Amino acid sequence: MQKKTFYSEVDTGQSLPLMEAFYTLQGEGYHKGGAAYFIRIGGCDVGCHWCDVKESWNAELHPPTPINTIVDGAKKYSNTVVVTGGEPLMWPMDPLTTALHKKDIQVHIETSGAYPLTGDWNWFCLSPKKNKLPLAEAYERADELKIIVYNKDDFKFAEEQAEKVKPTCKLFLQPEWSRRDKMMPLMVDYVLQHPKWKVSLQTHKYLNIP
Repeated sequence: MQKKTFYSEVDTGQSLPLMEAFYTLQGEGYHKGGAAYFIRIGGCDVGCHWCDVKESWNAELHPPTPINTIVDGAKKYSNTVVVTGGEPLMWPMDPLTTALHKKDIQVHIETSGAYPLTGDWNWFCLSPKKNKLPLAEAYERADELKIIVYNKDDFKFAEEQAEKVKPTCKLFLQPEWSRRDKMMPLMVDYVLQHPKWKVSLQTHKYLNIP
C-alpha cells in the first residue's frame, strides 16, 4: 500500500521525491563556479558502479514533496536552479519547470537522458551512461555533453556520443573522482590532441563544498 501511495503522489509531477536541496557553487561543466540552488530528486535505475550518491537510487526513501514547497525554497536563494539526481527524468518535470519559470528562475538539468524528455530547460547537460544509453531526443536537446572518464575505453565512448549531439553542444571530459590521479594525465593528452573537448573537474570536491 505504501508503494502504491508513493507513486500516486509523484506520477503527475505535482510532488517529487526530493532527496535534498541546497545553495552552493556549481562544481562541474560549462557553468562551474556560478552560484545555483541544487534540487536533487530521488530515484535512479541507471546503476553506475562509481556513483557518489547511491543513496538517491531508491526513490521511496525520499518522501514526495509538493513542487510549491520546492519552488519556495529555491526562490529564497538564487535565480538559477540545477535539477539533478538520481535521474530526474524518471518523473514528470513540466510542473516543476513551469513553476520555477513563473518565478523568473533559470532552470538547468543534469541527466543521463535515458528517460523521455519532460520539462522546459534553459540548459540541458547530458551525461550518458553505457549501461542505459540516452534516447534520441536527449542528444538533440543537449547543450552540454559530459562524459565521465573511468578508463581508457571511455575516450572511444565519448567520441561515439559526441557524434550524436548538435554541433553547438559543449563537450566535456570529467575524471571519475576515485580515478582522477590516474586518468587526468591521459585526459590532458587527449584534449591537447582533440581540442573540441574541454576538461571538467569536480571543483566543489576540491573546495570541500556540497
